[in-house]
Amino acid sequence: MMKTTRPQDATTTDWQDSAFDVVRGLSAYTGSFLIAGLVGVMARHPDADVGNAFNHKQVACKTWARDMLFESLGGEYGRIVVLGGWYGVLAGMLFDDSRFSIERIDSVDIDDSVAAVAKTLNARAGDRFQALTQDMYALDYAGLDADLVINTSCEHIANLRAWLSLLPPGTRVLLQSNDYFSEPTHINCVPSLEAFVAQAGLSQLDYSGSLPMKKYTRFMLIGTV
Repeated sequence: MMKTTRPQDATTTDWQDSAFDVVRGLSAYTGSFLIAGLVGVMARHPDADVGNAFNHKQVACKTWARDMLFESLGGEYGRIVVLGGWYGVLAGMLFDDSRFSIERIDSVDIDDSVAAVAKTLNARAGDRFQALTQDMYALDYAGLDADLVINTSCEHIANLRAWLSLLPPGTRVLLQSNDYFSEPTHINCVPSLEAFVAQAGLSQLDYSGSLPMKKYTRFMLIGTV
């Protein structure tokens, strides 16, 4: 039987260096806007939690959001505002998708440590991307003049209707929540899609759906306040 052998220096190769080389290779192979941005993040922000930001559950939920958004409302947008945008992965996925024509995406997060990473990830978007450090409850939503407001963390909002009331009537929204009640930071989960629909109370509902995951189910609504 033929035995496979590992390169002599395999045990001493730094895992992060290897992962960086792999991502650089994928960037060269795919020409992806998003993967090129990830290369930049790994080079300039080595402590960024990219393993969590790009894990299969995070990517699956954002891919689902992107695809259903296109199917429900199309791909033409002026300004999109993403709340709780973290590292700007969803913005990068939207910019990376040729089906979408987007003038600008603002990624808003209260954590001031994530803006630099988000800007690096979306560097190729130039002025079309802004990472803003702000409290979502203090935003002037009327002044934003957004075509779409995205909030994929509604399980973290104590009173969803109170927050939605801050948005001008007629604002289009994409909302996600889940039934992951055992997570301590989730203060307002919903037990079902029907409960989420009732909780949001949108004036128009263009899409509602569920995405089963291993430990929970994620729910999504696309519609108008």
